[in-house]
Amino acid sequence: MSATNGRNQPPGGGVRPLRKVLVANRGEIALRVIRASRELGIASVAVYSDADAQAPHVHVADEAVRIGPAPSPESYLKGEAIIAAAQAAGADAIHPGYGFLSEREWFARAVRDAGLVWVGPPAEAIAAMGSKTAARKLAVANDVPVVPGNTEALSGPDEAERVAAGYGFPVLLKAAAGGGGKGMRVVNASGEMRGAWEAARREAMQAFGDDAVYVEKFIEGPRHVEIQVIGDQHGAMMALGERECSVQRRHQKMIEEAPSPAVTADLRARMCAAAVRVARAAGYSNAGTCEFLLDRAGNFYFLEMNTRIQVEHPVTEYVTGMDLVQWQLRVANGEALPDVGAIEPRGWAIECRITSEDPSNGFLPSTGRIEFLRVPAGPGVRWDSGVEAGSVVGLHYDPMLAKLIAWGATREEAVARMHRALLELVVDGIETSREFHLRVMEDPEFRAGAVDIQWLERRLPALLESRPSDEDLRRAAIAAALTARRDSAGGRAVATGGAGSVAESAWVRAARSDGMRCP
Repeated sequence: MSATNGRNQPPGGGVRPLRKVLVANRGEIALRVIRASRELGIASVAVYSDADAQAPHVHVADEAVRIGPAPSPESYLKGEAIIAAAQAAGADAIHPGYGFLSEREWFARAVRDAGLVWVGPPAEAIAAMGSKTAARKLAVANDVPVVPGNTEALSGPDEAERVAAGYGFPVLLKAAAGGGGKGMRVVNASGEMRGAWEAARREAMQAFGDDAVYVEKFIEGPRHVEIQVIGDQHGAMMALGERECSVQRRHQKMIEEAPSPAVTADLRARMCAAAVRVARAAGYSNAGTCEFLLDRAGNFYFLEMNTRIQVEHPVTEYVTGMDLVQWQLRVANGEALPDVGAIEPRGWAIECRITSEDPSNGFLPSTGRIEFLRVPAGPGVRWDSGVEAGSVVGLHYDPMLAKLIAWGATREEAVARMHRALLELVVDGIETSREFHLRVMEDPEFRAGAVDIQWLERRLPALLESRPSDEDLRRAAIAAALTARRDSAGGRAVATGGAGSVAESAWVRAARSDGMRCP
């Protein structure tokens, strides 16, 4: 579509085409939106903090505006400054990406009140789904099953204990305004409730500015399965199938795939229908995701709705052929969704989140300059990144550097392709999660699809202690041999700059995978 094919009705009335969008985010999602906009003929405006002045999204955008110092509260969370930047740049719309202000109802409303187009769901839908307790009520009212639990914020640990006793331990304390595992505690017995209550409230207040918590029955060994939906401004609503997001560490997703190994065609149809009912009841439009727990008996339970584009949206794009970010822009511009009927997945896609963390050291953050970067390529491989060689990785923002996505005709082919792509990936200068993902791809339980949301916590010690792969051992041996040859020659092979130097450099760079430091 060209930028003038759709139409948008701004609050003040009248019709105008979408010509320029400001991206209120950073990193890989900012680049993703900028590229999608450019393909539609829409100009882009990037915003950046002092820490991101040389970031790739700043250089790729048509324009860029500084919004403040490195800390998020002084830059990417300053809604008024972002709206002012959009107005000064002559932007028609703001796309929030994910994280930061993407699910803040007040920001969506402020963007709309400023006469700008909000590339996301209506502020009212964000408000309706922003509280987990309110979302549960909405689900129940529309015949969508939820995990047994209360739908009101609890007054204190004594009330929480009474409610929990009614369901039976273990139970889960959850932040009413939360997500991403913040403000969440498993309570296995009555005596643990008071301490867990205080910890959940404290964490919820720090993360969301709201300390309300509620109780859910804790389901043993479920899968985390979510349904992607998208609706237009004309009443159409589509469900695009499921994603399996069960490989999690401390409630943080690490690997996602589409479809799910556990979902049949019949179950998919029922989950998609439930997601559409919830979205319609919330008055939803644009892209969003309904999250469910799937138990071992095949029963599913609604958890919450993410009122934004998801980190893991590329796996859905691979198996449906739909560009979700472009459709976010199209829908915001007033365009109608295509009438394609039920969507069945084509092939299999897997996504690994490549983060600046050291798995061998408790996943502690790793900072520094990326000195060398080799990006995987080849059929069915996609690299969505916000960094490049020379990028400086600090502690101000989320540690996710990039997303590596692989597609195959079958799950086995997708896993094999991801394994090959991870072997090709080299990031030198900081530690990353690359080796962890490589070991997961080699794990027999993962290869069999035998995962649940507690699987990684159980399996992590074995994954972190496993021996290097045969390929890494081969590369290390080659690097050691080349280093010994260079040392015996007094360094002449490297210093001459001849053909031998080029060959040695290539092998040493290959050996740097798995974080090996080679001369």
